[in-house]
Amino acid sequence: MAALNHTGVSHTVFHLLGVPGLEDQHMWISIPFFISYVITLLGNSLLIGMILTRHSLREPMYLFLCMLAGADLVLSTCTVPQALAIFWFRAGEISLDRCITQVFFFSSTFVSESGILLVMAFDRYIAICYPLRYTTILTPALIGKIGVTVCLRSYGTIFPVIFLLKRLTFCQNNIIPHTYCEHIGLAKYACNDIRVNIWYGFSILMLTVVLDVVLIFVSYVLILHAVFRIPSRDARHKALNTCGSHICVIVLFYGPGIFTALTQRFGRHIPPHTHILLANVCMLAPPVLNPIIYGIKTKQIQEQVVHVLFTKKKS
Repeated sequence: MAALNHTGVSHTVFHLLGVPGLEDQHMWISIPFFISYVITLLGNSLLIGMILTRHSLREPMYLFLCMLAGADLVLSTCTVPQALAIFWFRAGEISLDRCITQVFFFSSTFVSESGILLVMAFDRYIAICYPLRYTTILTPALIGKIGVTVCLRSYGTIFPVIFLLKRLTFCQNNIIPHTYCEHIGLAKYACNDIRVNIWYGFSILMLTVVLDVVLIFVSYVLILHAVFRIPSRDARHKALNTCGSHICVIVLFYGPGIFTALTQRFGRHIPPHTHILLANVCMLAPPVLNPIIYGIKTKQIQEQVVHVLFTKKKS
């Protein structure tokens, strides 16, 4: 039977089920997805527009925030429209090439966002530990090089995944119990040996996302060490407050992912639909809440939002 599978025709079309076990609730599940996506588009587009058009927001911190908002838009657009098509129209059919394309852009954008969060931690370290040299260190030229490096790292490390998936023969089940395609989730339907896929995926995770988390932690250890050496209490409070938004975003980005990984590893009794919903929360929550967090915690952005939304109306 195994030989028959290997010589059989490889699937070129797959069917995404959405949230398995909750098919009759798809219309209700689509409501938070749709609202979240609209908020993501509006919030992050407004943030990008303000940063690019307002000279008062041309500081390095806001330029990195602009990169983060751009990554949030791409991350949401990679997954949410596909999920809504499944929920509303039962349009879960997806070609192998489209599935691999989704894997590439979803995975590379996720790695990019992790890299941007690391760069933002470096930005806060420079701002607090070397405030007088902040603008001379983080010049526009260096910021541009950092942005290019983040993109090259993410696309370069994920690009081989395309060929690792294209080499496989998908002669097993072509029903994917998810709202979007993911690397190992797709590879497990192959009849070939996928150990190369598993080890490459694990290596990339360790060398990018996990390494980023470690370096972010080291950055904040150095930041806290510098902050608590500041004699003025008000200055310490101000320095910590500048890091507040970034810490919230870090927890929001990595927290659900870590929780999801733990539930998949140890929560074998948890229903499959719970795992799928948790995976989607990881994709939905950061793009929705990031602009809100920075809007609430950052005075300059608050002022620009008020200016954009209310000044024009009065005139």
